[in-house]
Amino acid sequence: MSEVLVEVRNLRKYFTVERDFFGRPTSVLKAVDDVSFQIHKGEAFGLVGESGCGKTTIGKMLVDLYTPTSGKILFEGTDLTALSPEKRRAFCKSIQLIFQDPYASLNPRMTIGDIIAEPIKINHLLPKDQIEKRVTYLLNCVGLANHQRNRYPHEFSGGQRQRVGIARALAVEPKLIVCDEPVSALDVSIQAQVLNLLDELKDEFGLTYLFIAHGLNVVKHISDRVGVMYLGKLMEIAPKQELYHNPLHPYTQALLSAIPSIDPTRRKQRIILSGDVPSPINPPDGCRFCSRCFKSFEGCDREGPVLREVSPGHFAACRLFQK
Repeated sequence: MSEVLVEVRNLRKYFTVERDFFGRPTSVLKAVDDVSFQIHKGEAFGLVGESGCGKTTIGKMLVDLYTPTSGKILFEGTDLTALSPEKRRAFCKSIQLIFQDPYASLNPRMTIGDIIAEPIKINHLLPKDQIEKRVTYLLNCVGLANHQRNRYPHEFSGGQRQRVGIARALAVEPKLIVCDEPVSALDVSIQAQVLNLLDELKDEFGLTYLFIAHGLNVVKHISDRVGVMYLGKLMEIAPKQELYHNPLHPYTQALLSAIPSIDPTRRKQRIILSGDVPSPINPPDGCRFCSRCFKSFEGCDREGPVLREVSPGHFAACRLFQK
């Protein structure tokens, strides 16, 4: 296994929903609650789960858009959460973000050439006379023509705008790219093109990805390992093939059963989850998934499981494997 690029230790992010007369928090939303994982150099780590499970919040903490409530984010051994704002800024170009909405993330008043060149200028990466050549190279890398550099974002399709966003992320030569559902707003055929592009760029530039998505069917094509989140907690982490062929956590099994099969002769038994999703403001004391779990037993609602290695490289947070 290659060396660790990013290590997240006991990460938490709480948002204050209500305060009392004196400004003290009276209601707190636990978006991310004690999450730990590692991302190795050169791999694509997929993070999946339902909306509101905290996966995007983790990505935003990695790129310093959110400040963690507690926990550590180690990047090449350096604890980013312990750095001053000035020193933290020096790591910004090493960790870049590809946004979910390609149109909202691009300045409508700037041409795409200026959008891609801006981070190069801000970080003083190249002399002025070399920036134009670099922009041309990046446009070519993402499948856009040089003559399009003087156009504005509204003149492009959704897939082309996402390619601009990818080129902008590559402009500062990052080591880690956080892909925050980069294909969820695109048509299915365009999704495949963007995923293939990201896969090619990963090898060409020696990149590492944190790939955030809703569905396991999307991360399957690009991820080496996959983490499954539910209500602010990690439920399972495993290599891609192991997770898809031998899911351990009941929540992962339910997600996989919902993926449609293109083979008409193959029938899958769909697992229908009953019950309501607990509130992240007042999560249960025990397992977060207990109220919807079809394999729960006595004690699951009182004792919260820990993420434990069940087999080599395969971790699960379920009391079925912790007896």
